[in-house]
Amino acid sequence: MTLITTMMIATFGGGCFWCTETIFQRVEGVEQVLPGYMGGTTEYPTYEEVCTGTTGHAEVIHIQYDPAKVSYETLLAIFFKTHDPTTLNRQGNDIGTQYRSAIFYHDASQKQKAEEMMAGMKREGVFEDPIVTEITAASVFYEAEDYHKDYFNRNPDNPYCAAVIAPKLAKFLKQYEKIRP
Repeated sequence: MTLITTMMIATFGGGCFWCTETIFQRVEGVEQVLPGYMGGTTEYPTYEEVCTGTTGHAEVIHIQYDPAKVSYETLLAIFFKTHDPTTLNRQGNDIGTQYRSAIFYHDASQKQKAEEMMAGMKREGVFEDPIVTEITAASVFYEAEDYHKDYFNRNPDNPYCAAVIAPKLAKFLKQYEKIRP
């Protein structure tokens, strides 16, 4: 008898979606990661429009995961450990509201878990600077253009991929055991 589980969705903004997509693709229990845009006012925004910072959207990843294999709390922990949640509208050299640290929750349970994790990290002084991650109800997800999908895996020699994503991925792979082979 096969146990059928229902897939869940998590949506995070942690800077460049090429970076975050690459990390979460390797987590056991994550079935799909799509880069895209959320949290803005423009319908069907393009990458070029989002890059202007005028649409209000964040670059996000939309994660479909199996909660029987990976918990939302684990996804949150990975999210917080693989970007800087203390820089407002910035990740490294990527600057603008589209690169903000954001958790877009899909239900009350996700909101509560995100708030509890942030409160715990603040209480424990995990970060030297204040956490500026926004916790916002999920809105319409706009899938990014095809050339953004699976970007790192298709373009590992791209200078940005080699200089920024590859070291971040190597650090992640050393820290986590629940990774796809």
